[in-house]
Amino acid sequence: MTVAVSRLTHLYPGTTLGISDVDLALGPGELVAVIGASGCGKSTLLRAIAGFLPAQAGTVTIAGVDVTGLPPRARNLGIVFQHYALFPHMTAWENVAYALKVRGIGRADRRRRAADMLALVGLADFADALPPRLSGGQQQRIALARALVFEPAALLLDEPLSALDAALRGGMRDEIRRLQQAHGISTLHVTHDQEEALSMADRVAVMDKGRLVQVAPPRELYDHPATAAIAAFVGHANLWPGRVAGDGRVATAFATLATTTRGHADGAAVTVLVRPERIFPGPPPDGVNGLEGRVVRDRFLGAVRRFDLDVAGTLVLGETSDRRTIAAVHIPPDGIQLIPAERRP
Repeated sequence: MTVAVSRLTHLYPGTTLGISDVDLALGPGELVAVIGASGCGKSTLLRAIAGFLPAQAGTVTIAGVDVTGLPPRARNLGIVFQHYALFPHMTAWENVAYALKVRGIGRADRRRRAADMLALVGLADFADALPPRLSGGQQQRIALARALVFEPAALLLDEPLSALDAALRGGMRDEIRRLQQAHGISTLHVTHDQEEALSMADRVAVMDKGRLVQVAPPRELYDHPATAAIAAFVGHANLWPGRVAGDGRVATAFATLATTTRGHADGAAVTVLVRPERIFPGPPPDGVNGLEGRVVRDRFLGAVRRFDLDVAGTLVLGETSDRRTIAAVHIPPDGIQLIPAERRP
């Protein structure tokens, strides 16, 4: 593994805030995104790996070397923060080359390598521009080039897109992924944006109260969250109390639904998870899992609409591109996931 932490702990003085007993490993060329509510510890984890915060327990290993007691500069990590911290009086190439300068690389070699990196991020024509004259997206590319130019062992990204407006974020998200894959560099990406994490990462790590609660590929995390709390946090979700009512059936307050109950005992209490996009308008073509109700809230979001359907006093959240009047919906059996009730918060 390129980067690995074992039982890593850092608690802020006089509090229980920070991270506790975190185990996480990044494989070669892997991008792992860390998400969680504000204050969950995701940025603390990144800073402890970088060496800006001391490990009170546990270890940090980079490229097979224990660096737990080493300062940040000795860890050979490229880091991009939310605020890019470019030197305003230095040109783009000088900002990129600064990491080489502090490592004693000669000026001619610095300029050549900086020029190569600026070309890679699409800014070859801006080598002599000063950061204040560049857009936020261009500044972010310079920060990425600076973090990669000295060929670090791994890349740490601390919410690098949060300072950009929505119109830029999508394109820069793809750009970061392109650069990361082009370099084959292991990357830890801390973000509060779930869409960003799900679209970019090979795996997504969810943190809660300073601990990792699930680490999984994006689709697995979304489709099979380990707990109801994770299901509620990642994306939109219908979560209903239920009870297994025999093989292939689960009873809720408003209907008994057909679904796979394998692994759940008859009578077991469960949380029923259905994602809004698995709620389909209209009666079921096969007569299974049909629900009738009244739309009490309808939100037009452009490409899709999100609606709340009142079904016998329970709100069913659906998402569709269908613009017709909705009075009934259906849920395919494979659109229902059951989470053991004891895992609910």
